[in-house]
Amino acid sequence: MGFQDYTLGDFTEVLASKEAVPGGGSAAALVAAVGVALGNMVGSLTVGKKAYADAEDEVRAWMEQAEALRGELLLCMDADAEAFLPLSKAYGIPKDDPARPAVMEDALRQACAAPLELMNQICRAIVLIEGFAAKGSRIAISDAGVGALCCKAALQGASLNIFINTKSMQDREYAEELERRADALLEEYTMRADRVYDAVTEKIRGKK
Repeated sequence: MGFQDYTLGDFTEVLASKEAVPGGGSAAALVAAVGVALGNMVGSLTVGKKAYADAEDEVRAWMEQAEALRGELLLCMDADAEAFLPLSKAYGIPKDDPARPAVMEDALRQACAAPLELMNQICRAIVLIEGFAAKGSRIAISDAGVGALCCKAALQGASLNIFINTKSMQDREYAEELERRADALLEEYTMRADRVYDAVTEKIRGKK
């Protein structure tokens, strides 16, 4: 049974335990799935309304993408856990074992691959939420804002799972390339999420 099939109570219980998985990456994936689901909620409250007829086709297309992405993000909960387990085992190899450095390096790469893919998925979610916030129903605009905040937090959280592992890599060129890729996503998409939040705040409160 995958983590997405756990009840919220069961998932948070195991998250709070000393078990190696799930951890922050799986939690970030769940939060991102919640974020994109909130965006899709805005779409659901938009389609079929005369006031938004001009945007209906576009919103429906976004909804299809958001629903598919929600499923992918939920799968990332397990992908992150599966990617971390080899690293968890590698840390248990005696330090004087000559095979340890190579095993560790490979495990560190695996442990970085999953959160980097998660970051890419979250960036897609932020783009969709931008659209829902801009053209969706005003009665649900706050949900787009919450969705953007969820995705921003998830993006930042996923990046931490990269940075904590790159610092231990022996191949510094590879590690620095991963860090550059993560930093580039953070720089662009946290700002985009912030702009959604600011725009939503402006519409609700008349100020940023």
